[in-house]
Amino acid sequence: MSMLAGLLVIPAILFVLFVAPIWLFLHYRSGRQTDRGLSEPDRARLKALMAQAELLQERVQTLERLLDVECPEWRDDNQNTHSSGGGQ
Repeated sequence: MSMLAGLLVIPAILFVLFVAPIWLFLHYRSGRQTDRGLSEPDRARLKALMAQAELLQERVQTLERLLDVECPEWRDDNQNTHSSGGGQ
């Protein structure tokens, strides 16, 4: 039985001395990095993407208004195509 206890104690000591400290260090370091939030380049990129999304939304609304004038039934045609299972 003491041989079995010796075999379990050695890996436990190695774990506590080497693995656990590194594991804790990496865990808390990554936690601090996520608490900081977005970096300045990330914020700038997000702001640019939001502006681009707003422009694209305006373009879609303009196209929808043009289609409403040129072809008022386009919305009904599009809904029938998707609901009947047809289409591209």
